[in-house]
Amino acid sequence: MPPLTSKNVTSHRIDLGFMRFILASFYPQDLALAGYGRSFIISSMTHPLVTQLHFARSEFRRCLEGLSDEDAQTRLLPINSISWMIGHLANQEQFYWVYLAQGKAVQPNLYELVGTGRPATTPPLAEMWQVWQAITAVADEYLETVAAEQLTTHLIQGETKSRETVGTMLLRNIYHYWFHTGEAHAVRQQLGHDDLPQFVGSMETAVYQPDLP
Repeated sequence: MPPLTSKNVTSHRIDLGFMRFILASFYPQDLALAGYGRSFIISSMTHPLVTQLHFARSEFRRCLEGLSDEDAQTRLLPINSISWMIGHLANQEQFYWVYLAQGKAVQPNLYELVGTGRPATTPPLAEMWQVWQAITAVADEYLETVAAEQLTTHLIQGETKSRETVGTMLLRNIYHYWFHTGEAHAVRQQLGHDDLPQFVGSMETAVYQPDLP
């Protein structure tokens, strides 16, 4: 973890009880809160675009609550299966925020399974959620460090340079989630699922914020 300086406010794992005290006493509105296992990460410097990505992820997950493995692997041609969509979104995050940003690979062969242009697949639902959770956790290690001045730069890993800037990549990633949220919602309707959630839901965790300086 980088040192804490006036230009670099980092996240810290803290006791849950102490966290509640701090939130209630000093920062009721200003801290972004994300859960990781039995501890939490609090960051007062999460960029607003990253907050919107987190919200898009949460709405995608909300769309798929109560989905069975059988239905997740069902294909209503020509649409891909919902389990494929989960892995597909994880694949984008792995390429952007894990490989290009950090030089890592959580699931090196994921592109072959769910990449754009690859043969259609119907992977197990639980497996794809596990992959998605592992990749987004590592992606957040980078995303929580993103500052405004980085948004107009390109990511470079070896001889590979991102075609778009970090800011545009964040927008593309966010819009990609919303596209597949709508697609998955339509698939669930066609499968006869009742009481599906409505979108867009509460934005209490993703209200408008001015760009950070």
